[in-house]
Amino acid sequence: MAWLFLVVAILTEVTATLALQAAVKGSRWWYLLVATGYVVAFTMLSLSLGEGMPLGVAYGIWTAAGVAFTAVLGKVIFKQPFTWMMALGVALIAGGVLLIEVGAH
Repeated sequence: MAWLFLVVAILTEVTATLALQAAVKGSRWWYLLVATGYVVAFTMLSLSLGEGMPLGVAYGIWTAAGVAFTAVLGKVIFKQPFTWMMALGVALIAGGVLLIEVGAH
């Protein structure tokens, strides 16, 4: 269950962050999705920790996946830049999280 909670935390955090960009550029109603998304994301993260997932692993995966998905979806949805340098940064973040995960076992 810890992994399921973490996946939901990641998806709702990314959704809330994308909604934040939409709220800045459009309707203020997006802020309702922002607030709800962040509350659900933090709740799911805490449930993941409650199931026994180590904090460093959960937070590392949550933030790294959030950065990667938000950068890619920002390119797709909002036509924001995503350069090879940014892709390299995402790859390095993913590598660091992998090292944390492997080191936790």
